[in-house]
Amino acid sequence: MHDLPGAWRRTALGAGLIAPDGTSVPTIFAEMTSLAASTGALNLGQGFPDEDGPEAVLEAARRAIADGVNQYAPGRGFPDLLAAIAEHQRRFYGTELDPARQVLVTVGATEALSSTLLALIDGPDDEIVVFEPYYDSYAACVALAGARLVPVPLRWPDFQPDLEMLASAVSDRTRVILVNDPHNPTGTVFSPEVLEEVVRLAHRHDAIIVTDEVYEHLVFDGPHVPLSTLPGAAERTLSISSAGKTFSLTGWKTGWVTGPAELVSAVLAVKQFLTYVGGSPFQPAIAAGLRLPDAFFASVAGEMKAKADLLGTGLRAAGFDVSTPGGSYFTVVDAAPLGATDADAFCRELPERAGVVGIPLTAFASPGRRADYATLVRFAACKRVEVLTDAVQRLSALSRG
Repeated sequence: MHDLPGAWRRTALGAGLIAPDGTSVPTIFAEMTSLAASTGALNLGQGFPDEDGPEAVLEAARRAIADGVNQYAPGRGFPDLLAAIAEHQRRFYGTELDPARQVLVTVGATEALSSTLLALIDGPDDEIVVFEPYYDSYAACVALAGARLVPVPLRWPDFQPDLEMLASAVSDRTRVILVNDPHNPTGTVFSPEVLEEVVRLAHRHDAIIVTDEVYEHLVFDGPHVPLSTLPGAAERTLSISSAGKTFSLTGWKTGWVTGPAELVSAVLAVKQFLTYVGGSPFQPAIAAGLRLPDAFFASVAGEMKAKADLLGTGLRAAGFDVSTPGGSYFTVVDAAPLGATDADAFCRELPERAGVVGIPLTAFASPGRRADYATLVRFAACKRVEVLTDAVQRLSALSRG
């Protein structure tokens, strides 16, 4: 396999999935989830909930299946979901969108990201600026498209970038500035100064801004501020989100892209040849979800914050240094106080030592910067309270060891 030519190699290399012998290896998420299953450890590694979403949304999907919504949806998405997404953007952010021209339904945010980057990247001279550590699909998609990834490091413990380093990373070669806010894997919410600098640099260098906002309703202190709502940003910003994280329905893989009609159409030109469309009966169900009362969306953030606080308290008691997240599913800790020098080795030993699985932050970093995150570990709080309580009790064994 390692001698097989093709784009798979640069894609796997971009994601760090090539072994020393040239063969491809599984992602750290697949590896750690398998380790959790084989050891009986609690899986706080991979970011998926262990509870279903709102009954009203589940019932809407059942009803759609029963009513025969089982064939291809239109390429852009069912008009009612397009309208619901536009309504959502107006309701929460005051953004006015033409649902027929400025909204595109995708197979989750991952396809939205891949089709967006494949649509906008024009060749090997293009550079894509990202904050590091970064979600692994970013590097894979940039490598697949043949462009160059330019990471800007985020620093423990608040994971905000240095604005001078950000400015030096963006140049006239920058095609896209890709911003994930709230951020996976660190759980940070970027400051207004960071977002304003992104917009300034995009204008200065004529770059397009792409935002990954799948955790938009999981901000803990105050409402989410989409980058597209900043002065001068809307004209050059594609915003990506999905239903999976908000509604605890990650397996439904229903996402969307919104922004200027010309940019959305460019994404559609690529997206239609990747999957064409996703699961039809999920689309009316997600439309129903996006129209749930404000109380639902407030409860989502409140419940996740309570879970993050519970997990953070337990991690501190276990002896970790803990970075307090501003949103998302995730909490990052430093395992150095427990004697760790290599987060990857620490995470591989953790299931046997404490019966819990985490993910080393080095899995989200480029090879040249992994040393900067050598002892940092990501844990996911998107589990039932009783699971988190059990996990922190298990982790307490580390401080006694």
